[in-house]
Amino acid sequence: MSSLLTDADKKIKEAQLLATINQRMAESGERDRLKERLRSRLTESGWRDNMKSLAQEHYEADPTITVDALAKKITARGRATVPDSIKAELLQRIRAWIESVSRSH
Repeated sequence: MSSLLTDADKKIKEAQLLATINQRMAESGERDRLKERLRSRLTESGWRDNMKSLAQEHYEADPTITVDALAKKITARGRATVPDSIKAELLQRIRAWIESVSRSH
């Protein structure tokens, strides 16, 4: 028997770790603080206005479009157009939080 983890085992462990981090961030209130910071930065960058305009364009082209269909149409573009600086800032804040929690335990 090999002591090495299989790819499936690695994916399970990674999913468990992410779930634990997410739970602890939620319990500590850090997740809400990060979400609020993200909202603020996206608004400051103009990203939110761009997404509203894109949604409006789709609605004007098809006024019968459902919210779910509209979300499906603009989600990929929305994710792709989040400024790299905002992604990097959020990632840095998450890493710093994880480091601070790991040092305190």
